[in-house]
Amino acid sequence: MAYRREIINDGRSVQLPVAKPRVKLNRGEVPHIIVVGGGVAGIILATRLGRLLGRRGRARVSLIDRSWIHVWKPMLHTFAAGTWNIYQQQLQFVAHARMHHFEYVPGQLDAIDRTARRICLAPLQAEGEGVAGTRELAYDVLVLAFGSRANDFGTPGIVEHCHFIDSQDQADAFNARLRAQVVRSFAQGGNIDIAIVGGGATGVELAAELSRMVELAAGYGEAQIRRRLRLTLLESAPRILSAFPEAVSDSAASQLRLLGVDVRTGVRVVAAGADGFRLEGGERVPAALKVWAAGIRASGSFDDSGLELNRAGQVVVGPNLLAKGEQHIFALGDCASLVPEGAERPLPSTAQVANQQAMHLVRHLPNWLRRGKPVPPFSFRDFGALVALGDYNAFGTLGRFGFFKGGFIKGRFAQLSHAVLYRRHQLSLHGPSRAALLWLAERINALVQPTIRIS
Repeated sequence: MAYRREIINDGRSVQLPVAKPRVKLNRGEVPHIIVVGGGVAGIILATRLGRLLGRRGRARVSLIDRSWIHVWKPMLHTFAAGTWNIYQQQLQFVAHARMHHFEYVPGQLDAIDRTARRICLAPLQAEGEGVAGTRELAYDVLVLAFGSRANDFGTPGIVEHCHFIDSQDQADAFNARLRAQVVRSFAQGGNIDIAIVGGGATGVELAAELSRMVELAAGYGEAQIRRRLRLTLLESAPRILSAFPEAVSDSAASQLRLLGVDVRTGVRVVAAGADGFRLEGGERVPAALKVWAAGIRASGSFDDSGLELNRAGQVVVGPNLLAKGEQHIFALGDCASLVPEGAERPLPSTAQVANQQAMHLVRHLPNWLRRGKPVPPFSFRDFGALVALGDYNAFGTLGRFGFFKGGFIKGRFAQLSHAVLYRRHQLSLHGPSRAALLWLAERINALVQPTIRIS
């Protein structure tokens, strides 16, 4: 029998037996919960389960991610543009895991043995050097939360010539190229030609932040640089932000055009080259910097896993977030495809959905493990959607819950609502005291740091 150590009132330490879980374990005395992916859903789930189960010895919780840090994906475009301090927003997995009673395992999922309930991790490299070989881990519960990436749809030249903004490393790589273009414009007076493919939230918000970055850069000695930015946003659909109501799409498009962005809808990119994009019909869009922010596809590649996947590589899950036909494998967030009962389309790949799915498992996994009580169906509560165009404006809808259901919002209220989303994420991970200190440190740093990333 396993035991856990407890401190009682008079300070003495005693050993108390750990009650056996109801779910049949793969091995060991306590269940091993493995969460693959440290994005929005994965980090919330690992943190909360670590507090609930890991701290009391009721479960071993492990988080696997190939990166050493977590950042909130909806702010990656600000890192790419250099308008927000990237290093101040990082969460170090190792330190966070220690504080919240779970284990961080650096690595990338390579294969799943569903019969033996084991996963295989690919060899790990750091700074180009091998630091760990292939590793195997046994699990009792496996939660796939490895997120998503843009989908190039096999378009020629995209991988070779375009930047993606799906991770911090990619955002950092784009920012390095961007700063080089800005310095060249400062020194030689040339234009800064940037083209973004994809008129979803990422592409639209990135376009606004790039405009803001160049505007701020003008204050560092070159007033004419704002006029040299030639920014094009390409979208194949009839309007940008097609997942939003038309009022949001039209307002965002008007704001971008006021900023000088060439917003082009109903155009299809058929190839990319070193000097720009080629459109259907033969027209070329020149660009030294090219960003692909179109489509969505699961980050992992598990065609051989035996799990049911959709065309975008997402794991098809049932109402309770279990992978179809599985009893020990859950999937949530952007890598999961869930079609709610009575709906025709799966839930959108948003941070709001990922957060709610993670909290659903936080509430119900412990009872499933210890009492055998099934995880109930997940029900998504749509609180609306927001898109922020830097400091210029923000637009959104309020969703189907709360006051003013479905109402259109814009301006300062929408900007504050968008900012609150990230603060709520910090609160969920750190608790009120630490989240407040992080916010205070941010504000103090802003007083002494440059307004944009310049090195």
